[in-house]
Amino acid sequence: MKIPEHRLCVYCGSATGHDPAFAAAANVLGEAIARAGFGLVYGGGGIGLMGEVARSVIRHGGHVTGIIPQFLVSKERMLEGVQELIVTNNMHERKMAMFERSSGFVALPGGIGTLEELAEILTWAQLQQHARPIMLLNIAGFWDPLLSLIAAMREKGFIRPGFEVRMDVVDSPDKLIAAYHHRLANTHDKPPVDIIKSRF
Repeated sequence: MKIPEHRLCVYCGSATGHDPAFAAAANVLGEAIARAGFGLVYGGGGIGLMGEVARSVIRHGGHVTGIIPQFLVSKERMLEGVQELIVTNNMHERKMAMFERSSGFVALPGGIGTLEELAEILTWAQLQQHARPIMLLNIAGFWDPLLSLIAAMREKGFIRPGFEVRMDVVDSPDKLIAAYHHRLANTHDKPPVDIIKSRF
C-alpha cells in the first residue's frame, strides 16, 4: 500500500479509560482518517485507545505506521498487522520518528505519556520549530482541565504574546478532520486567540 501524503500522528492512552465514549471516539476517528485518505502514525501498541484507533484504520482500508521502543514491545502488545512497523531504541527516538513522519498531530484522552507528547509538540510549535496543525479531540470534556490551565498560564503572564498555544479544540472526529482540512487550506491563518474553538 502506498504511504499517504498526509499522515496524522495520534497521541492517546494505552488504556481505554472508564468512559465508553473514549474508545468509541477512537474507533470513529480511525474510520474518519482512513476514509479521508490519510495515514495514521501512532505509538505502535495494540492495547487501549492506541489499539482501538489503529485497528479501526486498518479495518477501513487505511495505512498505519506504528512506532514503538523496544522495551514496550511486549508491555504494550505491539500491533503487528500494521503496514509499517518501526522499533526504536528508546522513547526519544520514537517521538522524533513520529514527528518526522507526520503532517499533523492529534491528542485523544490519555495519561501522563499522552500529556507529555502533546506538551512537547506544542512547545516545538511555540518555538517555531514546526507549523503543522495540532488538534485536541476533547471527548466528554476530558481535556477541559488542561484548557483551563493553559488559560491561567496566559492570564498570569507565563504564555507571552508571540508564544501563544495554537491548536484546534474539537469534540468529534468529523470536526477534527474538517479542522485539519481547514488548516491545509489556510496555511498562513493566524488565529486571534490561543485556543481555537472549532467552527466546524
